[in-house]
Amino acid sequence: MTSTDRNYFERVEICMGTTFRFAGRSELGEVEVQNILSQACEILHEADRTFSLYKSDSPLSRLARGETRLADCPPVVAEIWDACDEWEKRTDGWFSAMTPQNTFDPSGVVKTWAAKRAAEYILQAGINDFTMNAGGDVWLSDELTSDQEWRIAISKPISIASSDHAILTVIDLKNTDYRALATSGSAERGDHIWNPKAAGKSAPTDLVQVSVVAKDLVTADVWATAAFAAGTRGIPLLAAVDGIEALFILANGDLAATENFQKLFAKN
Repeated sequence: MTSTDRNYFERVEICMGTTFRFAGRSELGEVEVQNILSQACEILHEADRTFSLYKSDSPLSRLARGETRLADCPPVVAEIWDACDEWEKRTDGWFSAMTPQNTFDPSGVVKTWAAKRAAEYILQAGINDFTMNAGGDVWLSDELTSDQEWRIAISKPISIASSDHAILTVIDLKNTDYRALATSGSAERGDHIWNPKAAGKSAPTDLVQVSVVAKDLVTADVWATAAFAAGTRGIPLLAAVDGIEALFILANGDLAATENFQKLFAKN
């Protein structure tokens, strides 16, 4: 079956205070596709019910208030706790799920972790030609049929509410091993990333945005968060990591990038 025999689909889901978008093509029937997407979106909502610190009855909120123990939470909470510990080691301490108030807050990984699980569910259900946008972090499947869909835009670090919101550049991931792009910065959510190596302090202000390309979405997201928390020290930090490329926007307007990032720029 050729790509022209496939039906286009799109699903937009509001969850975790942001927007998730799935779009692609499938030879499956419309009802079956929407049922698959609904189940994938339920994975997102279940993660939100478990990990949201904005929902007072979530296991994580109860844990933060000292009303329960980690051992009494759903097993997935301990799984994410261990994953955050491992990422903290891999990032030399620049990614941490412990807030300045010593509260466990894995939001730096949960969104893309849940998004990755949702995408894997869709793939396992037989849909392999689609893209996923998880609140601005983008993942591409291996079998996209349109050359244009391999291209991802990186926005300037300006709030989406601004009339000046514009694209900084476009990268092309076709014929590469990369499938994901994640961006961290202060333009949309302000100073929401803390400096884990300076108790009680926000991330340095010498960096305003970091975009990381990787093979999977969680890897891209964690390294973008770690680099932003490190400020300009994140530039040599990411330069030493295999399997990723990154673009940095400094507070003075200058740009910096890892050695091979320029090879990803769309040619036309």
